[in-house]
Amino acid sequence: MSCSPSIDLFNPNANRLVIAPSSTFHLTARSKCKCVTNRRGFSIKGIVAAGVSVMGSSVITDPVQGLERLPFKPEGYNFWTWRGHKIHYVEQGEGFPIVLIHGFGASAFHWRYNIPKLAKGYKVYAIDLLGFGWSEKAIIEYDAMVWTDQVKDFLKEIVKERAILVGNSLGGFTALTTAAELPEQVVGVALLNSAGQFGDVNRETTNSEETALQAYVLKPLKEIFQRIVLGLLFWQAKQPARIKSVLKSDLLMKRIIGRGREFGVLYILDTKVYINTSNVDDYLVESITMPAADPNAGEVYYRLMTRFMMNQTKYTLNSVLSKLSCPLLLLWGDLDPWVGPAKANRIKEFYPNTSLVNLQAGHCPHDEVPELVNGALIEWLSNAVKMS
Repeated sequence: MSCSPSIDLFNPNANRLVIAPSSTFHLTARSKCKCVTNRRGFSIKGIVAAGVSVMGSSVITDPVQGLERLPFKPEGYNFWTWRGHKIHYVEQGEGFPIVLIHGFGASAFHWRYNIPKLAKGYKVYAIDLLGFGWSEKAIIEYDAMVWTDQVKDFLKEIVKERAILVGNSLGGFTALTTAAELPEQVVGVALLNSAGQFGDVNRETTNSEETALQAYVLKPLKEIFQRIVLGLLFWQAKQPARIKSVLKSDLLMKRIIGRGREFGVLYILDTKVYINTSNVDDYLVESITMPAADPNAGEVYYRLMTRFMMNQTKYTLNSVLSKLSCPLLLLWGDLDPWVGPAKANRIKEFYPNTSLVNLQAGHCPHDEVPELVNGALIEWLSNAVKMS
C-alpha cells in the first residue's frame, strides 16, 4: 500500500500555491493520510523511542508512491562533537541552508520524505537533538535551553551561514527559541504543530522555603514513586507487542490516566500513533526503536519526563514570539487534537508576520502528507530566501 494524496489548493491557480506574509491557506488530501495522537501521545511516543528493542515486522516496507526517500543507515550519517557529546546529523544538497529539527522521541530520519525533495534546491541539514535518535544519550539535566544552545552552536560551527529553521513539535519550539536568540543568522522559521504554551509572562512564581520534611522525606519518596511508575511504563514499551499496538492498533488502549498531583508523575494514555498504517513501515519502526540500544536510554527518558516535561511552563510562546523578528510559516495538521488549529490561529494573531497553511493531517504532517508539506514549504522558502 502507499499513501499518495492528491492536492486541492483553494487558489485560482490550481497547480501553484503562492504564500504571502500573513496569509492562510487550506490544503487537503483526498486520502486518509493522517497521524493523530492524543494529548499524551507525545509521551508514549517518547517511551517507544527511549525503551524498545529492534524487532522483525510484517508492516509495509514500500515508500510513499512517487516520493524519494532518505536511505536508512543504521550507523547514521554525520557526527559532530558538541560540549563533549556526539551529535548526529544528515547533510544533503546545495544552496541556501535549511535546518530540520525533529520532535520528541523522533530523529533526523523522521524527515525521510522531505530531505530528498528539499535538497534539490537547498542545502538541507537534519539534526538529532541531544538525548534523541543517533545523538548521545547524555546523562544531564534536560531543559528547553539545552537544545536551543545545541542548535545555535550547530548553526555557528557546522552551517556557518544564515539559515531557515524548520521544526516539528518539540523541534518547532526549539526552532523558535533559537531564532529569537540568534536573529542575525536565522532568517525564517517554519513550524509543524509546534510544542510550547501561551502563558502569563509577568506572573511571579512563589517558591516557599523547603522544610526538612519536604527535603528529606517527601522529595525522596516522590522520586522513588516516579522511578517505579516510569520504569514500569518504560519496561512495558520495550515489548514487541506494545510497539505494534502503539503504532498500528485500531483500539484506544487506556492504561493509567491522569496526573498524580501529589507525586508530580505524568501518567500515560496509550493510543495509536499513526491512524493510517500505510505510513507505519520497517523504516519508521527501526528509526524509532534503534536508539533504545543505548544503555543510557532509560535514564534519559526518566529525566526528560520528570525534569523537562513537568516544567514546560518556564518558557512561554508569548515571550519567545515577542523576540522574533523573521518571517514565520505555520504548516499545521488540523486533525491533531493535542495542538490543534486553535493554537496556530493564536500564534498568527500574536505574531502578524505569519503565513498559515492548514493541512488535513495530525501531529506529524511532514511524514503523513509529505507532498503537501514539501510543496507549501518550497513555495514559502523561495519568498523567504529572497527577502533575507
